[in-house]
Amino acid sequence: MIEIIVGVLIAFMIICALIALETKDLLSSVISVGSVGYFACIIFLLIGAPDIAITLMVVEVLSLVLLIRAVIRWDLVTIKGDREFFGLISTLALLFFFFILGTEALRLLPEFGTPSFTINSLAPSNAYLANGLAETGAANIVTSVILDYRAYDTLGETTVLFTAILGALAILRVHSRKRRGDE
Repeated sequence: MIEIIVGVLIAFMIICALIALETKDLLSSVISVGSVGYFACIIFLLIGAPDIAITLMVVEVLSLVLLIRAVIRWDLVTIKGDREFFGLISTLALLFFFFILGTEALRLLPEFGTPSFTINSLAPSNAYLANGLAETGAANIVTSVILDYRAYDTLGETTVLFTAILGALAILRVHSRKRRGDE
């Protein structure tokens, strides 16, 4: 069942990417790109990679804030008149579909607090618990996982988060540097 949900999400990612490429409105394009990242986060959660999903979500939120700020500065569009009836109905239908999809995905998740190694005997945590002390020499298994087994992954995630935060601070700062000659 998870494979079907992931397939549907990938199809929506492709549709959103095509919308982002073909639309003339910059804000709609940015929102479509953001939805591609959001669907990727959901896929990573469904396949059991919450650390990658969290990192991707932080980067998506920061990049969307930056892109929306840049787009709003350049592309001001005002909406006049009533909303289109077809647009409202299609939006409500998509929201209902995603609500059903989300409740189905939540139904497939194990009960809260259930350790993953009890559900899947091939989970990496079983190997970490069985061989952690012998392979790493660390008495603390959490430390051995973070610093030995997943060191490059942790370094990469930290670098991505740090870079995203620095980029957001550089662009969103209130006071810019003074130009030469300005006093």
